Amino acid sequence: MSSRLKVFGVIALLGFLAGVIAQVTAMYFIPWLVSVLPLLGGMTSFMLSGFAGAILTVVLVSAWAYMTGRKDPY
Repeated sequence: MSSRLKVFGVIALLGFLAGVIAQVTAMYFIPWLVSVLPLLGGMTSFMLSGFAGAILTVVLVSAWAYMTGRKDPY
């Protein structure tokens, strides 16, 4: 199997895991946080979605950077 196909597979797997994490966050964590912090009301879901998106993006970009690291022997 070519290395490019392996990279695509790993990125697809990471994207799948990111989607699962986002769904679990939306289904369980956000409603719990809204019930714990009622003063934030409707803003809680937007803030948490943005925070989750930022974390997932950093994780995905970090994984991509690690997998496609420098090829130089230095």
